[in-house]
Amino acid sequence: MIGLVVVRMAAYGALGALIGMAYFAALAWNVRLYIGHRTGRNALLLHVLRLAVAVAVFTLCARQGAAPILASFAGFMAIRTISVNHYRLALQRNP
Repeated sequence: MIGLVVVRMAAYGALGALIGMAYFAALAWNVRLYIGHRTGRNALLLHVLRLAVAVAVFTLCARQGAAPILASFAGFMAIRTISVNHYRLALQRNP
């Protein structure tokens, strides 16, 4: 029984990590759209879509209970930490 719970929470953690990877990849793309010479409409559309997908997935996880939302948020935050450190190191190498 405990093993099944651990597997379910690992799956929710992996879902959060996948959402985090998609979210921060879209954020990087969004930044390039905002600073580029493209229309602001595309950047705004991507921005709204990025937030809507994250809210929808976290809402579905929250409906499953406290443990799934915490596990998915932990996966999301792990990817956030990795992403922030990656871009910080890239800025230090190329000022």
